[in-house]
Amino acid sequence: MKNKFKIDHSSSIPLHTQAEELLRSLIKKEEYQNGKFLPNEVELSEQLNISRNTLRQAINKLVYEGLLVRKKRLGTWVSANKVISGANNWLSFSQEMKVLGIDVHNFELHLGWTRPSKEAAAFFNIKNDKRILKLERLRGKKDLPFVYFISEFNPKILLTGSENFNRPLYEILENDFNIIVKTSQEEISADVAGIFYAEKLEINPIDPILIRKRFVYDLNGVPVEYNIGYYRADSFTYSILCDRKLS
Repeated sequence: MKNKFKIDHSSSIPLHTQAEELLRSLIKKEEYQNGKFLPNEVELSEQLNISRNTLRQAINKLVYEGLLVRKKRLGTWVSANKVISGANNWLSFSQEMKVLGIDVHNFELHLGWTRPSKEAAAFFNIKNDKRILKLERLRGKKDLPFVYFISEFNPKILLTGSENFNRPLYEILENDFNIIVKTSQEEISADVAGIFYAEKLEINPIDPILIRKRFVYDLNGVPVEYNIGYYRADSFTYSILCDRKLS
């Protein structure tokens, strides 16, 4: 640690930000991925010549993102590879995977024009007989599919269906259609997998799954995408940070 990582005290980059990036690099190392505890805060702060409060600020950020786990009297270690999503700063699936250092693998991709679901029709304020583009993808790590996505798109977006949907979806919308997504209203629920999703996710039909609905808007508050993700329950954690209102 001493020899490979340094904090530049003369840099304009805040010390806690430098410490955060250092930790991100450190926890990618195989030894820490395999469960080794990080050096304790006293040792780390001394090596980096920063205060424990500054270091703790960096650690807290990674704990909030779900990359680190910290337990009193035990220490801090790298968390298992789960999808971690927060309520205050949502990420696309590709971004979530990038944070975890996971290469996204598409196992299945289905695309077609169909009538909207009841929820999508209401969200886009269109009639049920309007044809819209529907995208279904089975995605995950190279050796493990863990989420089945269904996306329905606002017909006002001039998607043709010929786009390369192996590219990140929001990259397509931004680069090809000048649509920047900004807001996601989400609903999380749980259910048993059932036969269809159990087969896709390689689990038993009675195993639990998490269902994540997203109502996605652009910068101007225009509905863009109605998305449902069916996750293996052992692959997804939803993180919520709440501040108590003080009188």
